[in-house]
Amino acid sequence: MKRILTVQDISCVGRCSLTVALPIISAAGVEAGVLPTAVLSTHTMFPKFTFCDLTDEIEGISKTFTELGLGFDAIYTGYLGSFRQLGLVSELIDRHKTENCMVVIDPAMADNGKLYKGFTPEFARAMAELCGKADLIIPNLTEAAFMLDIPYNPDYDEDYIRDVLKRLCGLGAKRAALTGITFDPTKLGTYAYDSTTDSFFSYFNEVKPVAYHGTGDIFASATLGALMRGHSVESSLAVAVDYTLECIKLTMADEDRRTYGVNFEQAIPYYIERLKKTNI
Repeated sequence: MKRILTVQDISCVGRCSLTVALPIISAAGVEAGVLPTAVLSTHTMFPKFTFCDLTDEIEGISKTFTELGLGFDAIYTGYLGSFRQLGLVSELIDRHKTENCMVVIDPAMADNGKLYKGFTPEFARAMAELCGKADLIIPNLTEAAFMLDIPYNPDYDEDYIRDVLKRLCGLGAKRAALTGITFDPTKLGTYAYDSTTDSFFSYFNEVKPVAYHGTGDIFASATLGALMRGHSVESSLAVAVDYTLECIKLTMADEDRRTYGVNFEQAIPYYIERLKKTNI
C-alpha cells in the first residue's frame, strides 16, 4: 500500500484542509499520514473560531519520521500559514524526498484576485520558492499571479494560460496545473503543463452557478489519490475535475446542505468508481 504525508491545518468542524484530505486519500486505498500545522475549532469561514498553532511541532515530528525509517510515496502540502512554516516544510521535503517520492504542492493562499487575510506579496514569493521543489503544483489563477508577481487577469485567453503555466514551471516545478479555468461559460476545469515533455493538457466538465468553500482542497486531494493509484497526471486531474463536480452537484441537491463546505462524503462512492476508469 502506498503511503503519503500531507502537511496542512485541520479544522474540528468544516470541510477543508486535512478534514477532507485524510478521508479522500484514504478512500483511494492509500495510507494518509498527517502532519497538522494547526488545529482550529472550525475553519475560518465561520464567524468565530479557536486556533492552536503547531509550528513548533513540525521539525520534531519530521525528524522522528526519519529516525523511525518511515518513507513516503508522496508529500502533499496545502495551506501553510507563515514564513516559518514554509521554511520548515522546505526542510521536511529535503529530508524525506527520494527518487520515488512525489511532491505535490497546493499553494493555498489566495482567490478571486486577492490574497487571503494575513498574507502578503512577500509571502507569495516565498511560496513560489517552495513550489520550485515540487513535481506538481496546483494553484488557482490568483495564486499563480501572486507567485509570478504579475497582474491578475480574469479576462484571459488560452495563450495567456499557457504562458502562465510555463512561467510556473520556470520556478522549478516539473508540472503545473491551474484550477478553475474556463474558456466557455458552460465548462470549467483545469489546464496543465508538463515541462518534462513540453506538453499541455486540459480537461473540462460542466460548470455550476455556485461557489463553495474547500473545493480546491478536494480537487488537490482527489488528484493525489488518483496519482497514487497509478493514474497519469492527466488522468488524475480529470478524475479530480469530475469528482469535484459530483461533490458540488450532491451539495446543490441537498435541501439540508450546510454553508461551510460541499458534501464530499456523499460523493466518495463515485470517486472510488471513477478511480477504476483509466480513460480520461
